[in-house]
Amino acid sequence: MTDGTGRLIGGRYELSTLLGQGGMGQVWTAYDQRLDRRVAVKLLRPDRVAGQDGDELRRRFLRECRVTAQVDHPGLVTVHDAGSDDEELFLVMQYVDGADLAEHLAERTPYPWPWAVAVAAQLCAVLSAVHAVPIVHRDLKPRNVMVRQDGTVVVLDLGVASVMETDTTRLTNTGTPIGTPAYMAPEQAMGGTVGPYTDLYALGVLLHELLGGDVPFAGSSALGVLHRHLYETPVPVRRMRPEVPEALEALVLRLLAKDPQHRPASAQEVYEDLAPLLAARGTPTGAPLDPTRPFVRPHAPWPDRARHPRRPARPRHPAARQAGRGPRRRRRQAVPR
Repeated sequence: MTDGTGRLIGGRYELSTLLGQGGMGQVWTAYDQRLDRRVAVKLLRPDRVAGQDGDELRRRFLRECRVTAQVDHPGLVTVHDAGSDDEELFLVMQYVDGADLAEHLAERTPYPWPWAVAVAAQLCAVLSAVHAVPIVHRDLKPRNVMVRQDGTVVVLDLGVASVMETDTTRLTNTGTPIGTPAYMAPEQAMGGTVGPYTDLYALGVLLHELLGGDVPFAGSSALGVLHRHLYETPVPVRRMRPEVPEALEALVLRLLAKDPQHRPASAQEVYEDLAPLLAARGTPTGAPLDPTRPFVRPHAPWPDRARHPRRPARPRHPAARQAGRGPRRRRRQAVPR
């Protein structure tokens, strides 16, 4: 499946470009022949569907399709279709035009603290909707967050989400922590019970990274990183960025509390704490992919589209596109890792 360009999935989705591989499979850009649009297609890798873990992985993948489709929020990637093709499972998602948050941060150092506030506030809105299902994302990190051209944030990949119901939670309760060590809450690292408070800890890690330029706990091994999550105190961000408001630093430290009971009670509460720090309505900076724009000028047209309206056109064959130009930055679907 390493060279599947041009392959037709589900009788209608023509694979174009392999974007990368996540924990559950591969993600491709594709062309939906029926509805004449670009989509993202996630395939469960054949080498992960064999042996003892095959049935478990199939259940997780199918659950991802169902639970993601349950949440109707503009900040969560939309699920279009799901099924199987030649014994492979596929999930068809909205194609997000933008940059993943890790790339966004790498290109803008230091990251403006008002941008970090705007990103976190949008993530809180998504998490509130996700937690109401109830679902715990369990793998919130910059690679799973996209910043679109209009500055809105879109969350990807509920593939390792834990549905907080007894009959479905068993599917991932294998005794092995699921997630990314750098963003993993202490209770998650210990294989304990997770909840909305687990996502809030990951949000705290993400905020610390945006403000300080790196995650609070890094290391050469996953076990070393998890040990630091359990026993070390994070460095307050104002020691690295004195211009960060004290209230924002205090919020990050609350989100990173070892004991879930010492963290904010909900994503809604975090949003209310961030609200006074959000940019007021006015004129945006004009910078591309400015995450403050949805708050400064809500529902305003994208500047480039307002000046240069484009007529939707049927994409050329993938081989022709690749021959005509190289890859475009910031115009891709982020790949969960």
